[in-house]
Amino acid sequence: MELDRRNMLRAWAIGVGLSALSGVVAAQPVAPPASPRPQPLPPDPRVGQRTYRFGPTGEDLPYAVFVSSKVRKDKPAPLIIALHGLNGNHNTLMRGALLDLAEKGGYVVVAPMGYNPRGWYGIPGEYSPRAGLGRTPDPAAAHDPPNLRALSEQDVMNVLALAKQEFRTDPARTFLVGHSMGGAGALYLASKYPKQWNAVAAIAPATRRMVPRMQEVLSKITVPVMITQGVVDQAVPVDMTRTWIDAMEERKMIFRYEEIQDADHRTVIDRSMLGVFAFLERPDKP
Repeated sequence: MELDRRNMLRAWAIGVGLSALSGVVAAQPVAPPASPRPQPLPPDPRVGQRTYRFGPTGEDLPYAVFVSSKVRKDKPAPLIIALHGLNGNHNTLMRGALLDLAEKGGYVVVAPMGYNPRGWYGIPGEYSPRAGLGRTPDPAAAHDPPNLRALSEQDVMNVLALAKQEFRTDPARTFLVGHSMGGAGALYLASKYPKQWNAVAAIAPATRRMVPRMQEVLSKITVPVMITQGVVDQAVPVDMTRTWIDAMEERKMIFRYEEIQDADHRTVIDRSMLGVFAFLERPDKP
């Protein structure tokens, strides 16, 4: 009996020890998996899908077109070129408030791909498209051409030319609007091609890689600019955008700036549009 009692105690002690060890192991922190890339939404049915042959590579590149029902062939229409953010596509901005307000205002809106989802529209600076903030790397980035940024920039300018060929657009009302990567691209393309645009609007512009050349970029922008920024944006911190605003104030540029208190990097898009379209109607008004 004594031997059996000792064996039972020994088994109980081992069981307790294993349970405690199991608890320790279970309590170890586990790194959360990288969040998957968000899947693109289907195109808005109001938007037309087009392609054209891109000369530098021989590929057919897509672009998206929206034409307000108020556009008339006998009257020049205002034109917006819309630039999507990182990992977006030509349909990313072509929905929601942008289309609603473009319909109301009689606009033609055209959105290029920018060659691929991470082309950066030619802006200067270093960027690794394989790195992601909490997202899985895009395996397609490994096959990007070395001149990706130049191809992205060229795609935008090609689509601008295609829009002017297809539609009777108003040369005094040709605008560039972009979000995030596209916002930075809008500022850069406004500086490089100032005569092509009458005003530029950048929503939460991802300008970090342009900071070393901020003064150079701003010095070449000769058209009115609007910037909108969500205060709780985690992808593009509001302090970064405020740095650009301070520099624009020092240069006495014609610009408007709007901070949206509870908007993040996504919600700032639709919540900016009313102010953006008001700006495009009167871009010379501070």
